[in-house]
Amino acid sequence: MDAASRDHYVEALRKASAHIRALTAEQAARALERPIAIVGMGCRFPGGANDPERFWALLERGGDAVAEIPADRFDLDRWWSANPDAPGRIYVREAALIDDVRSFDPAFFRITPAEAEALDPQQRLLLEVSWEAFEDAAIDVRRLAGSRTGVFIGLSNYDYIQAHVHSGDPARITAYSGSGVMFSTAAGRLSYFYDLRGPCITLDTACSSSLVALDAAITALRQRDCDVALAGGVSLMLSPDSSVALCKVKALAADGRSRAFDDAATGYGRGEGCGLVVLKRLSDAVRDGDLIHGVLAGSAVNHDGRSNGLTAPNGLAQQAVLRSALADAGITPDRIDYVEAHGTGTPLGDPIEFGALDAVFGDRPGAQGLKLGSVKTNIWAITCPATRFRRSSYRSPPCR
Repeated sequence: MDAASRDHYVEALRKASAHIRALTAEQAARALERPIAIVGMGCRFPGGANDPERFWALLERGGDAVAEIPADRFDLDRWWSANPDAPGRIYVREAALIDDVRSFDPAFFRITPAEAEALDPQQRLLLEVSWEAFEDAAIDVRRLAGSRTGVFIGLSNYDYIQAHVHSGDPARITAYSGSGVMFSTAAGRLSYFYDLRGPCITLDTACSSSLVALDAAITALRQRDCDVALAGGVSLMLSPDSSVALCKVKALAADGRSRAFDDAATGYGRGEGCGLVVLKRLSDAVRDGDLIHGVLAGSAVNHDGRSNGLTAPNGLAQQAVLRSALADAGITPDRIDYVEAHGTGTPLGDPIEFGALDAVFGDRPGAQGLKLGSVKTNIWAITCPATRFRRSSYRSPPCR
């Protein structure tokens, strides 16, 4: 090989090595951007849990936030019947409700009294809790104006549509009625108020709405569709109609209390509230010196597909989504020591969920246990102790 050829060969190797180093550095940088940091939180939950600290205190003391449905929601005596088959009636008198859904300062959010009257209380709650979440993140909301901040809201309750737009009295419908109750406006109003320019989405996937909204926010941050994301969900019980429907399929526990993974489980107890988190890419949160409440390493979403019925769970699909989430996070099952479960509190759903979790996490080294819990049994019922997986038939300790 002559000198010219050798120099050309060396230069080609140098360029190739530099390109490999650049690709490796880029891959490492992208790997650092996959984890998502929670930098702010806000909530309004039953039992006076109006901020994350009080929510944690409620969980610590095993608080029972269930009480009789108050008259300012609806006339319970008119709608209740002990007979679960009574047409148009509910057999439940208790639920876990937040303290106050009527109070609202429209002027603070630059909303006129007339518009506030037509505004779904769920949208009012989103405005209040979003402000608190941004405060917790130490973000000056004035600096959010024009920013690539995304909003991802889970919402499935439509009670205010029935009470206001579909009240049977057309005279109650005003110029604000449409925007006051539309699901799209729940997220859109937040982006409008804060002048946010990132993605803005309201999702309805029933019980999983807020978690699917969180997954969408994680994806948007990773893809750099936004630099900050507000994600979470809201649900309020403002009408008995949806409870009537749930009672007709015997989904609710008669005493309004969930007993997740308990042999005595007969259904779930209804509850309400709002929870929102402010998210950033972990690398950005570290760069900005943010207080990091937690890190979201991975997430996944799927559907049960065809099961024993439209609302019946599919254990194999649940196993698949668990494995997908672990793969997305780059974590093996043995590294997980606690699972916050859906915990429906039903004789059908609980064994299927338990079986799926056992299939994914059950083979654990040595005597290593996996704690299992569900906050349904705290804020929507009474306290159940955590359980450990055993390769045996489905049983759980009784609630206390």
